[in-house]
Amino acid sequence: MLAPSESRFVHDSSLIYGLHILSPPYYIWKLRNISAQKMRPASILYFCVGILGLLSETRVRAEDPYRYYTWTVTYGTRTVLDKPQTVILINGQFPGPNIECVTNDNIIVNVTNKLNEPFLITWNGIKQRRTVWQDGVLGTNCPIPPGTSWTYKFQAKDQIGTYNYFPSTTMHRAAGGFGGFNIASRSVIAIPYPIPVAEFTLLVSDWYKSGHQALKKDLDQGKTLHVPDSLLINGLSKPAGFTGEKGKTYKFRISNVGISTSINFRIQGHTLTLVEVEGAHTIQEKYESLDVHVGQSVAVLVTLQSAVKDYYIVASSRFTKPILTTTAILRYAGSNTPPSLPLPIAPTYHVHWSMKQARTIRLNLTANAARPNPQGSFHYGTIKVDKTFVFANTAEKINGKLRYAVNGRSYVDPSTPLKLADWYNIPGVFSLDSMKTTPVNTPAVLGASVVGTELHDFVEIVFQNNENTIQSWHLSGTSFYVVGYGDNVWNSTMRKRYNLLDAVSRHTVQVYPTAWTAIFVSLDNKGMWNLRSAIWPRRYLGQQLYIRVWNDERSLYTESDPPPNTLFCGLAKGP
Repeated sequence: MLAPSESRFVHDSSLIYGLHILSPPYYIWKLRNISAQKMRPASILYFCVGILGLLSETRVRAEDPYRYYTWTVTYGTRTVLDKPQTVILINGQFPGPNIECVTNDNIIVNVTNKLNEPFLITWNGIKQRRTVWQDGVLGTNCPIPPGTSWTYKFQAKDQIGTYNYFPSTTMHRAAGGFGGFNIASRSVIAIPYPIPVAEFTLLVSDWYKSGHQALKKDLDQGKTLHVPDSLLINGLSKPAGFTGEKGKTYKFRISNVGISTSINFRIQGHTLTLVEVEGAHTIQEKYESLDVHVGQSVAVLVTLQSAVKDYYIVASSRFTKPILTTTAILRYAGSNTPPSLPLPIAPTYHVHWSMKQARTIRLNLTANAARPNPQGSFHYGTIKVDKTFVFANTAEKINGKLRYAVNGRSYVDPSTPLKLADWYNIPGVFSLDSMKTTPVNTPAVLGASVVGTELHDFVEIVFQNNENTIQSWHLSGTSFYVVGYGDNVWNSTMRKRYNLLDAVSRHTVQVYPTAWTAIFVSLDNKGMWNLRSAIWPRRYLGQQLYIRVWNDERSLYTESDPPPNTLFCGLAKGP
């Protein structure tokens, strides 16, 4: 029997949506040349049977591997910050197990929910090409009921890079249930740096001692959450250790899986060479420290060139009072010397320092990503914009309680997932274009917010933040180019400042206090995609919407049918 994480070739095409069959040029050439000759009918028959067999064998060999995971989600008790606390475990682990795969691998995850309430996992940054049904948010999926199982089936199609997963239901994310999701390049695709000796995955989270149920209760009562009690690295309040050899280079994959806190990451006595941001190879700048905002992921190379001893790995909060700090240990093999103070210094409240650094993170135009063509071959800066959306976040009172809104609409999940309602033409669930695509000056209202677009629209989105707190926005189903950051209120003249050449491509972007961020996105993945605040209390209280990417053609080349194991709820009763 295969281990849960083992992969193998599978010949059952019903497990995936669409086959990826290669036609060998050699067989095509052979067929053409033999067909040009005179052949007896029996010879032709034998030849055709042989060709079919060869193509069948080729198809089997060409199909991408499958990786199987069997996860059981439970509550458990772990000592965090010297206090026993209830956390969410996956197979008894906190954080959950990392997924390690290769471009185009098929991922099969059977999730058994042993919590006492419905549950979903979303795959943060996995584009779900043609498989919106696997996105794992309430706009696309009915949650997994307590005591039942459901199987996710999707492909890491045309992706490389550093990602993560986490619970998308209520405030479960604050209790754990998160893990790393790393996609390695195929062996035939060159990477733009020497292969590191090893990789380390670091999941940095903020943590509240009060627990996720208490946080949910406070939010339901209209209260704001206080600053978290601490930061954790890989779920540990005591330093984790990472060991390497002097003179060798290691890759650190760093994800901010917290619910509300931007962090700054650094390693004492070492520089960080940034090589990848959420699936995009970057210009390899060296940094003393890096800001990583909520929901974001980066990969850096670290060469161990210092004296043989131990060094602090440090993550500290940004824009909070007080500043929160946690540490791990980088240990040189053979070291008998513990790390020493002081910790390396880092920015704390400096907004413009962070914005300036963000502008230095640029796309490596000549590097390959998941495919052999260079990243710079898509000239996003020359494409005509089809639509412009300006989304402004606000904090408002609705029915006497705090809510967060976008352009005057505070999102509420209907009992029927939007995608199911759309697919089965169920009325009364949402109205297309139910919200304005520019800011409004009217009081916010509750509702399901959906913006309509056409498949292959090229869209400019401006995130306008008039509040005094940092924002972080995530878009499912795709990645986008971060073309500009700026202070105050955006207007059309700001386009002169856009980076139209080598803006980094990513899935989550920060918006600084009283400032704006602009992105370009090619909506080439049909579906119903969640555009949300990655800061989870804001998302929970309404700062999100869905972008419907649509055309009138039903084709497996653009979107799969609902999978056979689709869960139904609300007004959706099944086919």
